[in-house]
Amino acid sequence: MIWCVSASTAAEDKAVRIAYAQWSCATAASNVVKAVLQEKMGYDCQLVPMGAESMWLATASGDVDGFVCAWLPSLHQCFYGKVEDNVVDLGPNLVGTKVGLVVPDYVPVDSIARLDAHAEQFKGQIIGVDPGAGIMRLTEEAINAYQMEGMELISGSGAFMTKVLGEKIKAREWVVVTGWTPHWKFARWDLKYLEDPKGVYNGSEAIHTMVRKGLKEEIPRLYQFLDNFYWEPEAIHQVMDMIQRSGRPYQSAVQWVHQHPDSVEAWLAE
Repeated sequence: MIWCVSASTAAEDKAVRIAYAQWSCATAASNVVKAVLQEKMGYDCQLVPMGAESMWLATASGDVDGFVCAWLPSLHQCFYGKVEDNVVDLGPNLVGTKVGLVVPDYVPVDSIARLDAHAEQFKGQIIGVDPGAGIMRLTEEAINAYQMEGMELISGSGAFMTKVLGEKIKAREWVVVTGWTPHWKFARWDLKYLEDPKGVYNGSEAIHTMVRKGLKEEIPRLYQFLDNFYWEPEAIHQVMDMIQRSGRPYQSAVQWVHQHPDSVEAWLAE
């Protein structure tokens, strides 16, 4: 299928720069955005991997045009509060998300309040992701709130977290990790969120699209598309599963875009 490219203004001729954190959900969403921009709209789109806070700062400074993986109202609130006058919140692109601490379902612990009592079985570790992620900050707060003297938060990356999780499950060992939905690990393994009676993780989150100030005036077609971009958890899970199986994020996103023309048409509506 060949999609035509309309004439561009001088501003639109510049490469679009979309920041993203290297989490599975962010990788899936950002590559779908890139696929639409390049395959459907004719833009040159560059995805720029960054830490969580750096995405906000780069958007506020205009170094990137925006990103589609802002977790609000709590996970990224500390970043948003620093730059809210210099970014534009286009609202949720995915709702019904969740963050917290996760264990395999064979682990007979159901509450964060019981973690410290079983610190030895967990080898005193909560397996986390990159240190700049909002879930790491919340987990440090949880360690303090629940007085977990025997547990330490281990930083790494999303890939490190799932690698450790997979190894522990294969060996039928106890493990607790930082978790969020959507994520492909919930399709791969039987997992459960630990109850959070103190409400540290604040229940449900939503994933928002953030763009730089001035984008609407400079590149209105790009702004309109990003403003329209919204999908369901089932859709992002499809893309994450395709990426996990193929190891090819952009190619998987292009395939999904071609298979779902109705979604793309809605995103491109004026």
